[in-house]
Amino acid sequence: MVGVDLRRSLSMNSVEFEAIQGIVRFGYGKLTESCFLLATIKDADQARLWLDTAPVANAVIRSEAPQTALQVAFTYEGLRNLGCSTELLSQFSTEFKVGLDDSARARLLGDVGDSSPDQWLWGSKSNHADVLFMLYARPATLETWKGSILTPQWDAAFEVVTELKTSNLDGVEPFGFTDGVSQPEFDWERSRVPRQIEDAYTNRICLGEVLLGYPNEYNHYTDRPLLPLDSASAEVLPIAEEQADMRDFGRNGSYLVLRTLEQDVEEFWRFVREHTDDDEAAETMAAAMVGRRKDGSPLAAPSSHIIPGVDRNDFHNQFDFSSDPDAVKCPFGAHIRRANPRNGDLPSPPVTGITRFLTLLGLGHKTLHSDAKASSRFHRILRRGREYAGSPVLPPSSDQDKGKGLHFMCLNANLARQFEFLQSAWLMSTKFDALTDESDPLIGSRETIEGAAPSNCFSLAGTRFGERKTVEGLPRFVRVRGGAYFFLPSLASLRYLASVGSSRQ
Repeated sequence: MVGVDLRRSLSMNSVEFEAIQGIVRFGYGKLTESCFLLATIKDADQARLWLDTAPVANAVIRSEAPQTALQVAFTYEGLRNLGCSTELLSQFSTEFKVGLDDSARARLLGDVGDSSPDQWLWGSKSNHADVLFMLYARPATLETWKGSILTPQWDAAFEVVTELKTSNLDGVEPFGFTDGVSQPEFDWERSRVPRQIEDAYTNRICLGEVLLGYPNEYNHYTDRPLLPLDSASAEVLPIAEEQADMRDFGRNGSYLVLRTLEQDVEEFWRFVREHTDDDEAAETMAAAMVGRRKDGSPLAAPSSHIIPGVDRNDFHNQFDFSSDPDAVKCPFGAHIRRANPRNGDLPSPPVTGITRFLTLLGLGHKTLHSDAKASSRFHRILRRGREYAGSPVLPPSSDQDKGKGLHFMCLNANLARQFEFLQSAWLMSTKFDALTDESDPLIGSRETIEGAAPSNCFSLAGTRFGERKTVEGLPRFVRVRGGAYFFLPSLASLRYLASVGSSRQ
């Protein structure tokens, strides 16, 4: 990082790619080998020295794809242990400060029973981490790359508490479905000015939905750590766009969620085969639960209109659900419908003229499912997870040698409005889209609430099954094995952290 000048004045349409960690812009798909090191800080002074020269990859596009990449993120405790000031720490979001292992938050997110934090392999109060090191490499080069990072200087600063291994499953998640085919398109050119009301679904969203320091879909700046001008902040931090008298520690940074999700593949396919007559019907039922077929093609019909942010040739994403309002093709509770309802701000398909006017007044045509879910554009996340096959952590635990799952990772600027809303109000909710007694068919918690019906049902629809029917008795197919909230700082903020010791703050 030494020698990179990040102090240039900002233009209102500029994006400092040299200051953004590369994982925000790239999925590092060609770097098929990866591991995530969770570490504690042994010596804050040594940690700052290491950060000062750490080869953290940025988001600049180069003529040749990189051979390796390193990314770094911190928990709230990690920033505190590094020596950050009380003034700086106080400005981070409440969700980040409280943490993912908080008991109230665990209930909100469905992390209950054998998925509760006290059962986790990592991330609970007894096995917390300060820093996350994400290492990516070309095939057969990860160990060499890791050795070049874990130098004696690194060892003097940090101590690995857990290593999360990953596996290259060629873009197919453990249940057997094509993964990673749907992502929002971010407005890197900063040309998008969101309207107060957007009738239809758009896949192109403001940069401020993933990066702090830029306007979001409300056309406002998300709260973030700002610092008064002094010799330390003036040296490396940019000026806040909307507060010229403050330096922006948060700009070009993001909140990162990491969760280890163990998938019971055998139980999933046993269940769908037990409730169907043959293999073809089992595949159809599994696809209904996902909302896509195994090859990633959606059950919903292609859209007849242009969807901003989606290439017309992208058959995986050239659709919304406006042509399937009664969920004949894709069930209301299907995983992809919950994770991204692909709707606009209005509770009906795109309308014009007097129909739109009546809809704005609340007088348009209504169904049971009208206005039963929030607009997609305010709750999008950027996914960057990796699958694993075998033990999710190293060294392997005795009962996990044959496990399969996903190290779910996402980036967002607002944990409460994006990841937590999506997880609690859409995926775990038994009332999503006017449904009753069912949560997400893949990752739902099936939590039993006293006085309420079990949330272990799934409503099917479509010609293959004839009349709509409900399947009961779904077990929990996905178990949470660990998790934490991190802050992914910009390279400018990393330099600030490296240059300012606790005695000077």
